Amino acid sequence: MADLYTWPEIVTTLLDRRDLTVSESTWAMRQVMSGEATPSQLAGFLIALRAKGETVDEIVGFRDAILEAALPLPVRADVLDIVGTGGDRFGTVNVSTMAAVVAAATGIPVVKHGNKAASSRSGSSDVLSALGIDLSLTPEAVAQTLDRAGITFAFASAFHPGFRHAGPTRAELGVPTVFNFLGPLCNPARAEANAVGVASLDRVPLITGVFQTRGATALVFRGDDGLDELTTTGHSRLWEVSRGDIHEHDLDPRDLGIPLARIDDLLGGEPAHNADIVRRVLAGETGPVRDIVLLNAAAGIVSYRLFRDSAQVQRPILERLSEAKDAAAEAVDSGEATATLGRWVEATRSLAA
Repeated sequence: MADLYTWPEIVTTLLDRRDLTVSESTWAMRQVMSGEATPSQLAGFLIALRAKGETVDEIVGFRDAILEAALPLPVRADVLDIVGTGGDRFGTVNVSTMAAVVAAATGIPVVKHGNKAASSRSGSSDVLSALGIDLSLTPEAVAQTLDRAGITFAFASAFHPGFRHAGPTRAELGVPTVFNFLGPLCNPARAEANAVGVASLDRVPLITGVFQTRGATALVFRGDDGLDELTTTGHSRLWEVSRGDIHEHDLDPRDLGIPLARIDDLLGGEPAHNADIVRRVLAGETGPVRDIVLLNAAAGIVSYRLFRDSAQVQRPILERLSEAKDAAAEAVDSGEATATLGRWVEATRSLAA
């Protein structure tokens, strides 16, 4: 395939505002992941692509090439990922990380995909390190952690070494590119159930389109306040993807008995600060942070239950979210969420040793 296309052809196609095929997109990203694309070629490609606007086929091709180059993660695919695109610039607490632990505490196998902070002071890997979780594991140890704790973390920078080839150019460009929202689509576990928060509304059709094309199950959502979470400050929009169909919902947290919060109630800080919040919430502390964590854990639970039984889509979304929120609350209040975190820490430390 390396001889099928050239960078001048690819960039000219984009400059002419013509869309790339899946094959062309895969070729281009293979060149990036292997380090064969020069900084100038990569910069021209990223800017021309953004100026034209990405398509679902292009994202599918990019994703295929990224996963092809990823380190293999030997786990089953019937797992859940709860992740956000980032980029909302609010600097909230690590909602998806806490939601992932809570969902795992209900008995759902979770492979969370994440990275260091890009637009906040504490990304998922930052807070997990502060909690005592060892992230320096081999892929085999990451898989064993899932078996021992019911949850594990696929560190994007470790599983996708090809990303390093794009890092300097992305930093020098200083503008958002397609890489900013590819992360949630590239979990090396290829999770069949997904709960994905999206900060930019115009990116939602691309992300739902990729899940639709794959035939995967996903709840994709965005708070009307701009959070890449199901928000508790007001309404959220939610897109439910199942068996190639997409159903759109509007969600008011008050319909689930959750009082409205202020964005200031949800702000986080440095990793150590956020880690303390994680421990307190998992231990049962009430308040706005618990509310948003339970709501997003519920989204993950609903996604996994929908993956297991596609007929669930016929039931009212509020009814399913309410049941899942109750399960999440029970996992916290019973002490199982804290116990799950403890098993996770212990598993990574023993496997690293």
